[in-house]
Amino acid sequence: MNGADALIETLVDNGVTACFANPGTSEMQFVAALDRQPKMRPVLCLFEGVATGAADGYGRMSDTPACTLLHLGPGYGNGLANLHNARRAYTPIINVIGDHATYHRQYDAPLNSDIPSIVAANSVWVKSADTPDTVAATAAEAITASYGPPGGPVSLILPADSAWLETKVSKAVASRPAPAKPDAANVEAVAKAIKAAAKPVVLIGGRAVRAEALVQAARLQAAGVRVMADTFVSRQPRGAGVFAPARMQYFGEAALADLEGTDLMVYAGTTMPVAFFAYPDRPSVLVPEGCATLTLADRETDSVAALAALADALSAPATGPSQPLKLPETAPTGGMTPQSAGLSIARHLPEGAIICDDSVTSGGGVAVPCMTARPHDVLALTGGAIGIGMPLAIGAAVASPGRKVVSLNGDGSAMYTVQSLWTMARENLDVTVVVFANHSYRILNIEMGRTGSGNPGPSASKLLDLGDPKIDWVSLAKGLGVPAVRCETAEQFETAFARAMSEPGPKFIEAAI
Repeated sequence: MNGADALIETLVDNGVTACFANPGTSEMQFVAALDRQPKMRPVLCLFEGVATGAADGYGRMSDTPACTLLHLGPGYGNGLANLHNARRAYTPIINVIGDHATYHRQYDAPLNSDIPSIVAANSVWVKSADTPDTVAATAAEAITASYGPPGGPVSLILPADSAWLETKVSKAVASRPAPAKPDAANVEAVAKAIKAAAKPVVLIGGRAVRAEALVQAARLQAAGVRVMADTFVSRQPRGAGVFAPARMQYFGEAALADLEGTDLMVYAGTTMPVAFFAYPDRPSVLVPEGCATLTLADRETDSVAALAALADALSAPATGPSQPLKLPETAPTGGMTPQSAGLSIARHLPEGAIICDDSVTSGGGVAVPCMTARPHDVLALTGGAIGIGMPLAIGAAVASPGRKVVSLNGDGSAMYTVQSLWTMARENLDVTVVVFANHSYRILNIEMGRTGSGNPGPSASKLLDLGDPKIDWVSLAKGLGVPAVRCETAEQFETAFARAMSEPGPKFIEAAI
């Protein structure tokens, strides 16, 4: 047994059984060791941003980490954007990053880099296993750290000689720390403040928007307390039978208008809401002036127990509101729009489906009709780094076989990680990819006006337009192995999406809006 064997044995024995990889020379011992451990599923990704986003999707759905296999500092760098999203989602991920042999580092070879510094910003834990006998213990420590709470990506650096040298330490045991229990006195203080407030709001995020927490949040709503969710959350159930809290508006002025009169904001599983960006003469903090704030449960605390305790303290009803099942009665007709696509998606989305949403400006057209669709889960863009919709779908499909996965993408977003299609085809994943092709970075056109930069002129327009040349999405998808169709009308999309939901395997739909 060598160090690579010890690493994989420790990962598998602690429930880490999927590896999204883009390896290089320094990782060949790990690659070879995979043949000796069939319980680890290797998934090749042609770009590291696909691998890291896939690990994020896997972790969000399974609540256990997958591992990535990345080639030194540059390999990690290629995957950094989606690890930024994963950090904001608090997703457990074990990044295994190959490094030069310990004795080779001193020579500053062309691929040498300061890996600990590169990975630190988006890792909740970083360590290099510099001897083969420390690999197993370091791996177990990494797994434990990834769970937090609240959890997040960790980075285990594996020098080549630590991987190839023999060791007698075969594996080690990780632990899964439990979240802190809510403080009873704090719960009572929050309940007292809510009773005294004229217009209180409970803002939930993180684990507080999972299914079991929403049951308790619905009780608060039934007791007359407005419940809101963060704008983007890692995983949230939606559809019939599910409580649908109001959502914090994306644009700051809209959020503050919605919150007008709120005199108390209570946080559960989240922190103070802030605007995504700064704008001239507009506030950064999305808490109304004069509004008091309290924390019921931070991200390290059991949000489900805290919400339940608060509901009990307020003598809330045993159950609260939930969405009815209400599907669009007729198929949409006419031109292709996000709204018509949303109607078709709501009509045909099967129960238990998973939506991975990176659709940017087109997303609202889908979200509204899907509020009363068959129950499903939504994975959102938590960190704002676009290009995660298709990678998330890969991970979700690997973690949840038997569930339909739908990836919604803007065309600008999809081009960041278009290599995902190849992995979907190779693994025969049951993923339907929808790309809303408006041939523009439309969100940037909106933001340009909001920042006070004025209307784009000829030079500025070149940086906001994707239509010259237009991307041939159907040819691109087919070239990467995924059956594809282009829809220019609502009727065409209705037919294509219905068929995709009735057949297994990867499908690609270009919605030409």
